[in-house]
Amino acid sequence: MFIGHYGVALAAKRVAPKVSLGTLVLAAQLVDLIWPILLLLGIEHVCIDPGNMAATPLDFYDYPYTHSLAGAVGWAIGLASLYLVVRRYVCGAVVVGLCVVSHWFLDAIVHRPDLLIIPGGQTRIGLGVWNSLPAAMAVELGTLAIGLGIYVIATRARDRVGRWALWTLVVVLIGLWLGAILGPPPPSVKALAVMGLFGWAFVLWGYWIDRHRTPPHPDALLRVEGEQRLGSPPRQG
Repeated sequence: MFIGHYGVALAAKRVAPKVSLGTLVLAAQLVDLIWPILLLLGIEHVCIDPGNMAATPLDFYDYPYTHSLAGAVGWAIGLASLYLVVRRYVCGAVVVGLCVVSHWFLDAIVHRPDLLIIPGGQTRIGLGVWNSLPAAMAVELGTLAIGLGIYVIATRARDRVGRWALWTLVVVLIGLWLGAILGPPPPSVKALAVMGLFGWAFVLWGYWIDRHRTPPHPDALLRVEGEQRLGSPPRQG
């Protein structure tokens, strides 16, 4: 799954309003942000196999450290613990951790059985929705739309940047996703990995968006500010 993970990040803002959208994007996409690094280092592997599945030309045959359930839990504990130490926001740390783990479960919906439970294990999970292009598009777009709707309700734009930066992000994400599933396959694994590194730009984009948006109602803003005065840092993170 690609754009569906951003739907989770957007929706999580409603549950943990003091956590920046950038941090939530980092959490929801963490394993996919680390994956291209491990590809370039030769630690994990993928094969470009056009026709492998209707919605992707990639054969994910070896990615135990980023895309096993145990691996996702490990990354979740690490990022949530770091967030808790830096921000001292327990609810935020829990949500950050859950966003990381959610990646594996959403991938399990669309991938064929190639997701491990533990590195080195034999059991592989995947419902294979990517075998049907219409079904894959419905799941991806539906998940993003739900998350976007929740985020729009949970926040309001402070200015023009807060409005247009959000919608531009959505358009760019959908455009890149359509190009990936309808366009030609990547020319090489190295090119795929390098392109994957640009995912970090969307984390920064999330921070930029959230600096220009606030809770929609004055009482919600006062509640967040009250929580901050009780010991949480004044800035979103």
